[in-house]
Amino acid sequence: MSLLRVRNLSKKFGAFTALDGVNLEVNSGEIFGFIGPNGAGKSTTIRVLLGVLRATSGEARLFGKDAWHDAVEIHKRLAYVPGDVNLWPNLTGGEVIDLFIKLRGGCSSSKREELIQKFDLDPTKKCRTYSKGNRQKVALIAAFSSDSDLYILDEPTSGLDPLMENVFQDCVMEVKKHGKSVLLSSHILSEVERLCDKVGIIRQGKIIESGTLQEMRHLTRTHVKVETKQAVPSIDRLNGIYELEANGAALSFQIDTEEMDHVIRHLSQFGIVKLECSPPTLEDIFIRHYEATGGGYRS
Repeated sequence: MSLLRVRNLSKKFGAFTALDGVNLEVNSGEIFGFIGPNGAGKSTTIRVLLGVLRATSGEARLFGKDAWHDAVEIHKRLAYVPGDVNLWPNLTGGEVIDLFIKLRGGCSSSKREELIQKFDLDPTKKCRTYSKGNRQKVALIAAFSSDSDLYILDEPTSGLDPLMENVFQDCVMEVKKHGKSVLLSSHILSEVERLCDKVGIIRQGKIIESGTLQEMRHLTRTHVKVETKQAVPSIDRLNGIYELEANGAALSFQIDTEEMDHVIRHLSQFGIVKLECSPPTLEDIFIRHYEATGGGYRS
């Protein structure tokens, strides 16, 4: 069942087109990774979904309701964490967490306390004394304390150390286990690869690729290292071989997935001693897409 559906979404600021026909869909119990460099349109899309910006054209619906006209009803069922959290400076972290929890209808105190401990936050300190990472913790604790159906997370681990990133990832998997959905915008490609069921890549306001990682991996190449008993002649003449490096009977190259069976059968004639195949990572897919479409990756 689709909880979030975006169709042909466009947003213009004067003559500048920030979003150009964006299509997205997040189903129940699904984690959707939304990736692209700064200025690609991720945060603008999220602001439209939150009802902060009104789309120029197209449709954005959450829980079957219109993102702009039904924003108040929609917010009762979602939790949002931005990448740069601003808090009331004279309130303590605990008071801010309690305020957000009350706005969403409350939660069990044990869940709140458990998350405060997991994220190693001192809730008695005033927010003005918090570092960026601690401000993120406050927002994350408040979000994951709520029993929301959809979590919209825009660069949520910005400022967190690696240990806290692991805690965050555990929290995301926990809400998924309970059938909740997550839209995760992130620059940390390894994080997206570990957590997400589907990924959408956005460039200059357009979705240039979307699907499961398995579906997208056919678009890039597998890295192969192989050692054979005999030297393999003229392997560079085979289809689908790229970036070949040869050192006697040891070969290193990239290969199109659809040519894998043919190439391995050819190599086996020369007595394979050692074989390593590394599937393409999300970063490989991301960078190859940007190179192919003339975009540059900026972190």
